[in-house]
Amino acid sequence: VQLVESGGGSVQAGGSLRLSCAASGYDYRPYCMGWFRQAPGKEREAVATIDSDGNTNYAHSVQGRFAISKDAAKNTLYLQMNNLKSEDTAMYYCARRNYVAGCMVVATSPTPPVFAYWGQGTQVTVSS
Repeated sequence: VQLVESGGGSVQAGGSLRLSCAASGYDYRPYCMGWFRQAPGKEREAVATIDSDGNTNYAHSVQGRFAISKDAAKNTLYLQMNNLKSEDTAMYYCARRNYVAGCMVVATSPTPPVFAYWGQGTQVTVSS
């Protein structure tokens, strides 16, 4: 499985960005995919997850501002980010694992998530 993120950039606080994650080389097993972020000097944190049935889960810090979605025909995962804040500044990564169990608690669990496949990341910078 290969994951390639795009769509990052610099934006002012209150603005919006949409991240994309193009997936290839996978089969059609049930899966959990997610967006994660890591700011300098901080641990990686989960932002949002979506499973193969379309169920979603969000971190409390982005609830109501971010939306995760997928386009199966394009093999692409998205993260729509609205009302961006300076604290959203980070490198954003998409990831995938080929099972669904636990997918709906990844974004709200303190336990480090286990995902087998990761993209290279895309930088998001929000200026205040």
